[in-house]
Amino acid sequence: MHKESEILGECCSIHIPLKTGAINRTFDIFCATTGLLLLSPLLCAIALAIKFDDAGPVLYRQVRVGRNFRTFRVLKFRSMVPGADRDGLLTAPRDSRTTRVGRWLRRYKLDELPQLFNVLNGDMQLVGARPEVEKYVQMFRHAYAVILQERPGITDPATLAYRREDEMFSNTGMEEQYVEEILPAKLKHSLKYQKQRNLLSDVQILFRTVFGLTD
Repeated sequence: MHKESEILGECCSIHIPLKTGAINRTFDIFCATTGLLLLSPLLCAIALAIKFDDAGPVLYRQVRVGRNFRTFRVLKFRSMVPGADRDGLLTAPRDSRTTRVGRWLRRYKLDELPQLFNVLNGDMQLVGARPEVEKYVQMFRHAYAVILQERPGITDPATLAYRREDEMFSNTGMEEQYVEEILPAKLKHSLKYQKQRNLLSDVQILFRTVFGLTD
């Protein structure tokens, strides 16, 4: 609780300008549609690689918390063995549950590409705080009450800053490290950005995401 108080103490004066109007939604739909069309050969190749790797399902669906605390199923290319989330929601460095293809997908963040369908469906936007599972949202509910005035997104400054999040974990006490250190820092990044974002800054975030640029 003290971590959330610290986050809100720094950001309590934030008035989030809603970015869900017609212009922003049109921009998201145009970019997501264009991306899916241009990337369709790559998407098919990834799907075939996953299927040939272990014959398991191509997509992974997980319930996340979206705008105004409504839940939805986020889509990803499956990068871990089927049922891996029964052994924990966080990914350890060199996690044995990650498949051969999955390690490559995660390295280049290609497992996130199916979320373009979440954008088209209206559950997500291109730029916004990453959607989180309900367990962690409830731990920081007041902060998420501010963040989730908007749809969650595929990328934002917190996503870029923690692009290699799994490499930051120690092999023990991962959840404690996530709750006490990593997630509060990500929330601060996301809240700060929501205070000052505009369409141009969103385009810059997308550019940095596509080209793997960090601060």
